[in-house]
Amino acid sequence: MYDEEQPDESDDSLPGLGNADDVIIPNDEKQKKKRKKILLEEAKKARNRGVCYLSRIPPQMDPVKLRQVLSQHGEIDRIYLVPETKQQLPQQVNRKKAGDFRGQGYEEGWVEFTNKRVAKRVAHMLNGEQMGGRKKSSFFYDIWNIKYLSKFKWEDLTEEIAYKHALQQQKLVMVNSAAKKEKEIYMDKVDKSNGLNAIEERRKKKQKIQEQGSAEQQEPKVIRHFRQTRPVKDDSAQPKSQMSRNVLAGLFCGK
Repeated sequence: MYDEEQPDESDDSLPGLGNADDVIIPNDEKQKKKRKKILLEEAKKARNRGVCYLSRIPPQMDPVKLRQVLSQHGEIDRIYLVPETKQQLPQQVNRKKAGDFRGQGYEEGWVEFTNKRVAKRVAHMLNGEQMGGRKKSSFFYDIWNIKYLSKFKWEDLTEEIAYKHALQQQKLVMVNSAAKKEKEIYMDKVDKSNGLNAIEERRKKKQKIQEQGSAEQQEPKVIRHFRQTRPVKDDSAQPKSQMSRNVLAGLFCGK
């Protein structure tokens, strides 16, 4: 009874599925087609986009405000503004002294419209005109400096930015390498100078010791002279000898 109630788990109970590869391959083909379709659509959109160049950005203008102003004339996709570098710092200092805007400023910028016809029309319409907007805005009296870039794509801009960044990094590496080399040369000279100073000190010390030794050897020997009294002449021996001779002569002569 148990064998009859147990369900059959063999491969025959799953008809029509086949191998796993037969199921995955169609899904991969669908995904590939879908991706290809998306890429073609993106490529078509990219070909239809237009880029405008702004040679001057007002002090208080930022990407958000620029998008708000230009969105009134057409649909915008991407915006890129170049921040002020160290070379433009004197301008910031002058603005601070004058009590003007002290925030982040921008040198130039690029705006990408979704339609190149709109981008061309906006550049032709706004170039040389007053920015306008609210009268209280700081850039109300500024002039638009905008130009449509024919046959220019956003990829060209990214390549240029990457190229400039690579040049900047290469220049930074060269500057660091030169500074490191100068430091090594300086430290080498310092070590050599310290070594020469130590040799000179040892030479002077040795010369001083030699001079002291030679001075001791060349010093003349001191001969001390003490004053002495002359000895008294003793004449007592002579009379005694004469007396003895007289006595002997008297003795022998008397015989």
